[in-house]
Amino acid sequence: MKINRSVYLCLLLWVWLMIPTTGNCRNGSDTHPSVSILPEIIDSVLDRSVRQYRLLSQNLKPDEWPRTWDKNRLHTVDAYGWISGFYPGTLAYLFEYASDSLLWGELQDRLKKMEKLQTFTGHHDLGFMMYCSFGNAYRLTGNPHYERVLIQSAKSLASRFDQRVGSIKSWDQAKSLDGTHMLTFPVIIDNLMNLELLFFASKVTGDPCYKNIAVKHAETTRKNHVRSDFSSYHVVDYDSITGEVKSRETQQGFADNSTWSRGQAWGIYGFTMVYRETKNPSFLEVAREMADFFLDHPNLPEDKIPYWDFNAGQLGYTPSWNYDPGKYPEVPRDVSAAAITASALLELSGLLDVETGKKYLKAAEDMLSSMISSSYLADEGTNGGFILQHASGGVPGNHEVDVPLSYADYYFIEALMRLKNRIEE
Repeated sequence: MKINRSVYLCLLLWVWLMIPTTGNCRNGSDTHPSVSILPEIIDSVLDRSVRQYRLLSQNLKPDEWPRTWDKNRLHTVDAYGWISGFYPGTLAYLFEYASDSLLWGELQDRLKKMEKLQTFTGHHDLGFMMYCSFGNAYRLTGNPHYERVLIQSAKSLASRFDQRVGSIKSWDQAKSLDGTHMLTFPVIIDNLMNLELLFFASKVTGDPCYKNIAVKHAETTRKNHVRSDFSSYHVVDYDSITGEVKSRETQQGFADNSTWSRGQAWGIYGFTMVYRETKNPSFLEVAREMADFFLDHPNLPEDKIPYWDFNAGQLGYTPSWNYDPGKYPEVPRDVSAAAITASALLELSGLLDVETGKKYLKAAEDMLSSMISSSYLADEGTNGGFILQHASGGVPGNHEVDVPLSYADYYFIEALMRLKNRIEE
């Protein structure tokens, strides 16, 4: 009896989910912790993702970049939206996997439309916008034009650095979440992710100024965003004259003193990347400690897909916004925080010795196992073409709650590619 490929892969997925993951060494290597997710499963999910993004590309107008799919409608941004780089970045990863000409053509078209962003200085997200897109394209092609675009983008990002504060300013204008005051020099923990663009610029130009800015920003973030228990504040507002901390707040978390799960994920990923680029052990330590806080938190669900905030609705955490505990039947999850963390943990595990790295590899695989299940992976042909379900962008503003998000897809595909590459080493 013949079984078609889709039925076979579904059966394979079911069998794999029944297999314990401990002690299963697939690659026989003694230089890396063992990998337990079957490569056939990874390929199956990536194949589906290619088809989903072919569908998504067909739903987009030439001047639109995908943001989310909500109430059976595609929501988009223009090229200047902070998330614009994630769509072409995902296209690049999927092309790297499948050599799909349609995705490649779509990627090239998007990059042409984004070149103008290299001189944009309006906010700190230029790293997300340009390094996730042009950075991945350069990694695949070595095209010197992409390198020049990235260098100019790094110059634009570096222009937002203030030596007195020791940080890159995130936003020019921002109100506190409760609307009571203006933030003077706001820096959000997300900003760590943009530093990779600066490290790249120093490597290809030989000019240390970009790296120096990145390192100083990372040091300031470690000092002022990370609490003694290695949880994190979302926003630190500085006095632009003295450089002193004025306040520690949140914009997307539950409360100023709570731990917004995606913010914690940005910290884990960001400090892991900074350690990779500097080999400074203090950055490795904070990456590990922040990861341990995330993974060992008593409020982390069993499937390791976190709630949007670790402390949502808990005693001792007073929201600075009009929180209605009856708004949602369940506390919203954020699969984007899991995807970012899983990708970070895969890199972190490879920067440690085998025994130490096992915890982080196992956690990343557990998260990915949940994400590729029917609970989070969208059925093919649905979800507007997005890959994952159940992300939350801004719960305090009732904005993008329990929906797909482009950056959730990006870091999910990055994590799968990192795991695939590890298996094939």
